[in-house]
Amino acid sequence: MIHLIRRKVIHPLQRFIHDSRAVGITLLICTGISLLLANLGFWDNGYVNMWSAGFTGINEHLVTIGVIHLPNTPLYIINDGLMAVFFFLAGMEIKRELVNGELASIKKSVLPVFAAIGGMLAPALLFGLLNKGTGAMQGWAIPTATDIAFTLGVASLLGNRIPVSLKIFITALAIIDDLGAIMVIAFFYGGHLQWGYLAGCLIIICILWLLNRAKKPFGWLQIILGLLLWYCMFNSGIHATVAGVVFALMVPVAQLKKFELALHKPVYFIIMPLFAVANTAITFPENSLQELNTSLSWGILLGLCIGKPLGIFGACYFLVKKKLADLPRGVNWHKLIGAGILAGIGFTMSIFISSLAYTDTGDQDIAKISVIIASFIAIIAGYCWFRFEKKIPI
Repeated sequence: MIHLIRRKVIHPLQRFIHDSRAVGITLLICTGISLLLANLGFWDNGYVNMWSAGFTGINEHLVTIGVIHLPNTPLYIINDGLMAVFFFLAGMEIKRELVNGELASIKKSVLPVFAAIGGMLAPALLFGLLNKGTGAMQGWAIPTATDIAFTLGVASLLGNRIPVSLKIFITALAIIDDLGAIMVIAFFYGGHLQWGYLAGCLIIICILWLLNRAKKPFGWLQIILGLLLWYCMFNSGIHATVAGVVFALMVPVAQLKKFELALHKPVYFIIMPLFAVANTAITFPENSLQELNTSLSWGILLGLCIGKPLGIFGACYFLVKKKLADLPRGVNWHKLIGAGILAGIGFTMSIFISSLAYTDTGDQDIAKISVIIASFIAIIAGYCWFRFEKKIPI
């Protein structure tokens, strides 16, 4: 019986988890289930409401216990707490690429760095043009993000139609994009600054830096300091997830791979699915087409589906024509446009920014639905672009 369970259940599950497409498939399934439960009125809309229900009986996102201030709802625990672990993993990936990877030298990094900048500026400008002078303008950063898991998952589905050098380029671009999104969150989507807590963050960072300088083994002491850093950041007015990135930069280079391997499965198969389920518990409005025919929705759709590939291609074309950079080996302009289309898969980070940009749940829902639709369009368009590739002269 045990042997049968291993052969029929455990072994296939292990093979699935190690598949490069698994993360994207898992997030798609979780999103589909969550949207279905939300729109079937599951538990008489209890499914939607439970994510914002306060543990203390008060539906406020913050609870005070003595002098301690903590998240009070499942949604805020996931978005402010668990997502800090996701950002910790992202921060380590950024550090590794800066030290030993594709971003370690100016020659290697110039093309993906400027492609990422172009891929953030163009969507933001498109969104701004459509929403200038409206209350939706604060969501300008929503279409600037790229979901690295989904993008690389779709790239894996295409096999050798996407050269290894292009996958490396997409990875580097998405990592820089993540760094850009983190900076945007830190500077534009925080609250009122609390200088006492900010001073606490600075003191903890200095202690971590000194421990590194003294070559103290990275262990429980640093983890406790990391939790304190998160708490101070959570109460400082800067979004709590930024603590994950700062803490990642304190990890010694020699231990990056160890922590990345340890966190990969919990982050991508527990935290990310939880994030997808909690943040897509969205009830579609009765007049969906009318509600989605707004400048907010069109700004996100056009930003991700048009702005992303346009910004990435434009930046790369300028650099190559000015002989400031070269295309990756085996990559032509047609494939680069395809990479730009795939980079329009915003999903995780775009949904995350949507929840920070708007306080009104109606605006949040429209933004999130628009991100999901745009990401599906980018997935299908990117897959078809490479699958039925017919080279065009540029």
